[in-house]
Amino acid sequence: MTPDMVIELGRQALIVTVLLAAPLLISALIAGLLIGLFQAATQIQDMTLSFIPKLIVLIVALGLTGHWMLRLLIDYTRNLFQMIPGVAN
Repeated sequence: MTPDMVIELGRQALIVTVLLAAPLLISALIAGLLIGLFQAATQIQDMTLSFIPKLIVLIVALGLTGHWMLRLLIDYTRNLFQMIPGVAN
């Protein structure tokens, strides 16, 4: 295994990690921003008002993108397993 292969595997792992985290992080960011605007406009400072809607948004986002995320993870893992014979040389 050459250093270039190790760097490429690390780069691919980071890309997969970012792609897996992006839908959930972006949806939580948007929900938090909208809830923050609502709280600032109405001056309601209840902690559950920010937590429960974000949790619901995350569940919905996971339901909508879960299949794609699982497929991405399976493809990456399959790729790693297919590279094993080339690494042994």
